[in-house]
Amino acid sequence: MEGLFMGCLVGGILFAIVSVVLGDWLSASLDGMLDFLSLDGHPILQPMAIVGGVTVFGGAGLLLGRHTELGSAVVLVLSILCAVAAALGVYYFYVRPMQKTENSTGYSMKELAGTIGEVSVPIPAKGYGEVMIRVGAGLTSHIASSHDGVLIPNGSRVVVINVQGHSLMVSLLEL
Repeated sequence: MEGLFMGCLVGGILFAIVSVVLGDWLSASLDGMLDFLSLDGHPILQPMAIVGGVTVFGGAGLLLGRHTELGSAVVLVLSILCAVAAALGVYYFYVRPMQKTENSTGYSMKELAGTIGEVSVPIPAKGYGEVMIRVGAGLTSHIASSHDGVLIPNGSRVVVINVQGHSLMVSLLEL
């Protein structure tokens, strides 16, 4: 039984070291060759949570087996319970919050309807100017025309009413 626990502990530690040191390099060099190993199903089946649980299983089994007078069946059950608790903890306190923090700088022009921006190049009554809009953590410039057919001076705050092709239809924002 001790061999099983030691193998799980050492395997988990080696997995952590290899994934930290060589993870990006392996990912780039293998480029999807191991996609068949991915676990599609319940979101808790993340490799980090599973390997963390296996590592805790090995460590808990070694500690309980060497430092308690419990029988091997009880040590096995307690090790499994510790592993499940650790895997759930890793998933709910690390993996899941990290998945929610993933950001993308990509956006669709259609998403800009309703956003507020500032005129950087005056928009004539009939014609085009430029509007700066905050998207994510940055600013982006877009060609804009007046929705109401009025001159919108530089520095004015506007709201995007509609998106037509590659230009925005904006209206002066009155507070």
